[in-house]
Amino acid sequence: MEVENQQPGSWEGYVSWRNRPALKGRHGGMVAASFVLVAEVLENLAYLANASNLVLYFSEYMHFSPSNSANSVTNFMGTAFLLALVGGFLSDAFFTTYFIYLIGALIEFLGLVILTVQAHSPSLKPPKCDPATPSIPCQKVHGAKAAMLFIGLYLVALGVGGIKGSLPAHGAEQFDEDSPKGRKQRSTFFNYFVFCLSCGALIAVTLVVWVEDNKGWQWGFGISTFAILLSIPIFLLGSTYYRNKIPNGSPLTTIVKVLLAALLNSFKSRGSNNAIASMATSPTPTPASEEEGGNIKSKTVEPTQETPSKSLQFLNRAVGDNSTAGALDCSVQQVEEVKVVIKILPIFACTIILNCCLAQLSTFSVQQAATMNTKLGSLKVPPASLPIFPVIFMMFLAPVYDHCIIPFARRATKTEMGISHLQRIGIGLVLSILAMAVAAIVEIKRKRVAMDTGLLDTTTPLPLTFFWIAFQYLFLGSADLFTLAGLLEFFFTEAPSSMRSLATSLSWASLAMGYYLSTVIVSIVNSATGNSNHKPWLSGSNLNHYHLDRFYWVMCVLSGLNFLHYLFWAMRYKYRSGRAPN
Repeated sequence: MEVENQQPGSWEGYVSWRNRPALKGRHGGMVAASFVLVAEVLENLAYLANASNLVLYFSEYMHFSPSNSANSVTNFMGTAFLLALVGGFLSDAFFTTYFIYLIGALIEFLGLVILTVQAHSPSLKPPKCDPATPSIPCQKVHGAKAAMLFIGLYLVALGVGGIKGSLPAHGAEQFDEDSPKGRKQRSTFFNYFVFCLSCGALIAVTLVVWVEDNKGWQWGFGISTFAILLSIPIFLLGSTYYRNKIPNGSPLTTIVKVLLAALLNSFKSRGSNNAIASMATSPTPTPASEEEGGNIKSKTVEPTQETPSKSLQFLNRAVGDNSTAGALDCSVQQVEEVKVVIKILPIFACTIILNCCLAQLSTFSVQQAATMNTKLGSLKVPPASLPIFPVIFMMFLAPVYDHCIIPFARRATKTEMGISHLQRIGIGLVLSILAMAVAAIVEIKRKRVAMDTGLLDTTTPLPLTFFWIAFQYLFLGSADLFTLAGLLEFFFTEAPSSMRSLATSLSWASLAMGYYLSTVIVSIVNSATGNSNHKPWLSGSNLNHYHLDRFYWVMCVLSGLNFLHYLFWAMRYKYRSGRAPN
């Protein structure tokens, strides 16, 4: 992207929406980020309104089994979050985060229109089940109707991926990272980004879910369609305030180039000892040509050039002589950037199990609540509205964390951050362990009530309030608050400036892999526990016959082992900035 010369009062490396130099005092700052936060409220409302209740839509209207419904939802949500990597890559390499958000919002809008049309028309859905003949199985959606469902669904996933891969980075780019004030404002932005996620979720799991359950899914999808459409003009209103980072080319090209150069130079160095020995005993060679001399001189480290760090020394070979492949010439800066990316990958991997636990909030936990008494006085609460408990808690905790806990921690530790990103992520991982233990205990109680009341084989609601399920939602919601905000800021802060959108997208990719892993674990558990004498733990049409408590204990153990794995890497990680507490 060609940009006119930087002016004295302009932000280096940033342009306005008209592709002119972004000016200090006019572009960027909290005002610009506020438009991003409002857009995030509407975007998350549009996405989560359906994702939180989609498992019931699949089972009641598309006639999937409980386990198939759960797997379909986790696959959809996993794909949406995994596609954030595509959005982040395009933002860094070819387009701005500004442009990618707008394209993602339009694609999501198109997908929601398709889903709204299908939900509105009975002819585009499978026939309703006949309660008079329960022995006849319901007809599962298939053929063109199934194609329409999944085309709409995965267009939404594609749009969500573009938005998640660009919007957080776009907001964070509005702050000056070279000043303490700018860095503190950026930290505040990430806290309030999670707060706005929660605001959108609050409307989604209350108003929209109630509309879906009582007025029809076409109205629920319609509200989501309107919300994502409304987010576009609101986002555009901030155009004159945004500073947009200039794309620096493909970050993947840099990573591949450094890895290949290091590999090739390691092979070349094996024969270098023989060449050196020959030079020691042979006559002095004739002066090299100008071109050869240029190559020789390029091997000498200039006084102003930094030398590679001692970590991951294998990659330092990429700075060596690449005369046989000029396209693989690497600078010290490029090598150090790739090292940073490699160092943050273990942290990323350690959050996947936590997000696998979070996947249960959208699947089995909703189905558990559907078997319980969901009345609150005279009001019947939809099971998919259960996330309201962690959402309200997150909305309360995010401002308290930013305005009370962090200032106190900064004074106590005498550091700019107060609580480091890795400490925050670690708190989330501990809370996920507790959440799975609580979920197992609650499921044991639910099954005991079903057996004691003789309601094990019926669909009659159990005489047990759904508030019991709220405990696991509370712990997992708190874990999500600490981990997601910590991950977003950690990846954005630690990643090289040319890779920040892609690195920030790793937070969503972790969610994606967690949802996919949930599907895999369910399949493995069913394969391992099913034999000729016993049914698999998680199969059948009646949740009361599932061994969900045992599954939750398995997840609890896996979460504990994952936390130990996380401690191994977190205790060895050194921050680039050096501003974090030990």
